[in-house]
Amino acid sequence: MHLQGSTLINAPRPTVWKFLTDVQAVAQCAPGVESVEVIEPNKKFRATASVGFGSIKVKFSGDGEWVEMDEPSRAVVKGHGKAPGSAADVTAEMILSEISDGGTEMKWTAEVNIMGSIASIASRMMGTVAQKLTGEFFNNVKQKIEKK
Repeated sequence: MHLQGSTLINAPRPTVWKFLTDVQAVAQCAPGVESVEVIEPNKKFRATASVGFGSIKVKFSGDGEWVEMDEPSRAVVKGHGKAPGSAADVTAEMILSEISDGGTEMKWTAEVNIMGSIASIASRMMGTVAQKLTGEFFNNVKQKIEKK
């Protein structure tokens, strides 16, 4: 599944970068995240999150790694998570650009591949669930950064 979008944030690019590369800060904005542990600062982390697909709720545990970081412009993160009978691989990229009013435009893409029983059970709902969760996430990010 391919996801993409852009968000305008009323804050300077270095502020947005600092927030979005802090996995503890980002975890506070992500719906369903239960825990995050930094394994190697600015490189590797471990997370647990629950995602609901209709009446089915699944808990994923997995590892993430920043594979590219070009401060304060671009970052790529890869993750692999497992749930009972299922697994997920995610690669996400963000590109930050300064805009004329001193704010930041964040363009993002994500490739999500879910395998196993969840993929077959929830395939019809994944797009809708992903849109809802990304919308909540980016609203939360925008609010937290703009409060600072």
